[in-house]
Amino acid sequence: MLPSAELAAWLRLTESLDPAAVRRLVAMAGSPEAVFGLPAAALDQALTPKQREALGRPPEHLDALIARAEAWQTQPGNELLALGDPDYPPRLLATADPPLLLWLQGRRELLAAPSIAIVGSRNPTPQGGDNARAFSRALAQAGYTIVSGLALGVDAAAHEGALDVGGATIAVIGTGLDQVYPPLNEPLAARLLAAGGLIASEYALGKPIQPANFPRRNRIIAGLAQGCLVVEAAVRSGSLITARHAAEAGRAVFAIPGSIHSPQARGCHALIRQGARLVESAADVLEELPPPGAAPERAEQAAELPHEQQALLEAMGFDPISLDALMARCGWPAVELSAALLELELDGQIARLARQLYQRRQRG
Repeated sequence: MLPSAELAAWLRLTESLDPAAVRRLVAMAGSPEAVFGLPAAALDQALTPKQREALGRPPEHLDALIARAEAWQTQPGNELLALGDPDYPPRLLATADPPLLLWLQGRRELLAAPSIAIVGSRNPTPQGGDNARAFSRALAQAGYTIVSGLALGVDAAAHEGALDVGGATIAVIGTGLDQVYPPLNEPLAARLLAAGGLIASEYALGKPIQPANFPRRNRIIAGLAQGCLVVEAAVRSGSLITARHAAEAGRAVFAIPGSIHSPQARGCHALIRQGARLVESAADVLEELPPPGAAPERAEQAAELPHEQQALLEAMGFDPISLDALMARCGWPAVELSAALLELELDGQIARLARQLYQRRQRG
């Protein structure tokens, strides 16, 4: 449970500013609460005049939201995770734009479970719906948690497939957790929670339905999973956004081919031309992913490190990264981050490159 002061600070920041601005401020101050003690010169450096004005004028609904959030956290199964929390999911932390807050309802430990995203059209063909269920059942039985977006069509079929075989599933939604969209999927959401699944959102309670929120939540679906399977998708599809986020995060992307005459197959065919793995069975997917019971090699390399250093290594990924970019990604203050990087360098876990870049070492 987030302490009251930290909760209030996070909510004021996230309700007033865009995520990039919040990351800059938290990196400068060291904590969300300390942001409000930053000198005017620091705020002028980090924010535009319009952002300064927004930060200095708390939203009218803020006090009511804080009260709702505090009460909501006391309910069984409800939790808020903030960026920088030791339990923040490492796979999500390693993406370019991890959410500042994760509102959770259900079994939180699924965030760290071996998982694969299954996404696709809201209006699939009958075969597409059957494929989504069949792949989900097989992958859930193999030990993977199924991640999707609780939308109609392929998303719903993917959640249902996992539940049909007693598997685990995570729904990432584009509204606050106090509502289910679309309403037709309210029974599915209830079934998911009753079966020990998890519903997650970066949006605060009461967040209304806004079309822009759904493409944005797709990066979380991709970030939580080790791979992304696109079942059916048109050329202009939110599922292709999810696949792009997965590829950018270094995750495997899979696509099921379809008829050359079907508009719902064209998005998958485009992904295959761009390098996605063509799959015809769940076995094709399993060939590309580590067995659910096996720890990834990079996790083994850091297994004996303190939790904070493990999280920092996950945030770095394996590409060269600057100190500023890493500060924005993980929210650590510069002094603390520099000290941690020095310790990792001395331990041989990372290397310092030219132009003030750092890179994680790959061993073995």
